[in-house]
Amino acid sequence: MQWGHDPKLAQLLDEVQRLKLSRRSVLRRAAALGVTGSALATALAAAPAPARAQSKTRIRLATWAGADEANELQGVIDKVNQEATNFEIVSEPTPADYYVKLQTTIAGGTAADLFWLSQEYIAGYADQGALLDITDRLEGDSRPAANLSDYFEPILRTAQYQERTYGLPWISQPVLLYYNPDLFAAAGIPEPDDTWDWQRFQEVAAQLTDPSKGIYGTAFNGWPPVQMFIWQAGGEVITQDLSSCPVDSPEAIQAAEFYASIIFNEEYAPSEATLQEQGFGEMAKAGKVAMFFGGAADDLDYAHKKDPANARMKVALVPKGPQSRTTFAWTASTVIYAGTENADAAYDALVALTEGIHHWKVVAPRQSLANEETITASVPDKQESAPTIIKAMPDMRSFNIIPRHQEWDEIFWNEFQDPLYHGEGTAQELAQSVRPKLEELLP
Repeated sequence: MQWGHDPKLAQLLDEVQRLKLSRRSVLRRAAALGVTGSALATALAAAPAPARAQSKTRIRLATWAGADEANELQGVIDKVNQEATNFEIVSEPTPADYYVKLQTTIAGGTAADLFWLSQEYIAGYADQGALLDITDRLEGDSRPAANLSDYFEPILRTAQYQERTYGLPWISQPVLLYYNPDLFAAAGIPEPDDTWDWQRFQEVAAQLTDPSKGIYGTAFNGWPPVQMFIWQAGGEVITQDLSSCPVDSPEAIQAAEFYASIIFNEEYAPSEATLQEQGFGEMAKAGKVAMFFGGAADDLDYAHKKDPANARMKVALVPKGPQSRTTFAWTASTVIYAGTENADAAYDALVALTEGIHHWKVVAPRQSLANEETITASVPDKQESAPTIIKAMPDMRSFNIIPRHQEWDEIFWNEFQDPLYHGEGTAQELAQSVRPKLEELLP
């Protein structure tokens, strides 16, 4: 900007605007340039005030994070906020009754701009009109976290409904077989390898079980999900087109019977009462369960580093079923509230936050980040397990989700799984009875 015909005065005023000089600095600089005080005062009075920095839009983020996880998440958010120019994310963790409180805020129109949803909730919330459709925004976004072709397809599908995208997945946890190498060595049994199938797994579980010592080969309690074994047998509980629930197919029955033969059976696993008394995962950490199915992000493989009282555990691929080694992957997404007043800023925050979380949580659901280096950088204690995690990822998948999935799950558990595990009917009888009820809930 030019001020009259005095180049020295113009230079000084440009410096005032550009460098935001203090009054003392202005006077000192004016004296050095030979600009008179009266000329400076006149020019400053006429000059426009320096432009103020644009304020950032406040974007609220609701999560179920507990204290430790919320602290780690805040570190991710701080970095995102530091780089952002148009938004500032404010974390609102609600670990207790998360979904009850979330539903209440949505009903009242006061939900956070962004919030977390586990895979089984996204279709239902999208169907209710509670989520912002981000499909078109993603198509014009060149940022890596917005590149849908980079996501593992079965994981991305959990954030989509009716061919539209409603969120970005931030984690994909393939189930692995955690095992206690000391218990294997004591029994003289070779550690699990890629040749293991259901039969070998069950044989070794029996060999490692000694109820008199409180040691069991494995532990089931509804986890891992029976669906994983049904998929491995070539079956399905909800078809991908969401049109049927073939839980009574020969493949599904074979898997359900295999699962039922192990759960709560002290030839292989703790009784239900023992699990309730001693804790499910706690028994594995205490060295009382030799083989435990856990997610890739679980700390079982490095818990002994944090507390020497915990048993040392390693990881292997899950045993192969009759048709495949498909493994279940738990996943969750961050979504945008449809009623947000700041859709543009919320979308920018979503993409930036997703990128940050992908370098925090194990495993990032993107093919370009499915490598040992990213996993180890995110969680250094996962270095030894990283190769096996990467090996499991091509075989991972999630549930086929329907809008009324919570109702579906409740019926599948109460009228099929629970009675089967307690000997209140055969898999075939229960499956044939429950199938019509499950299919009534399909879209």
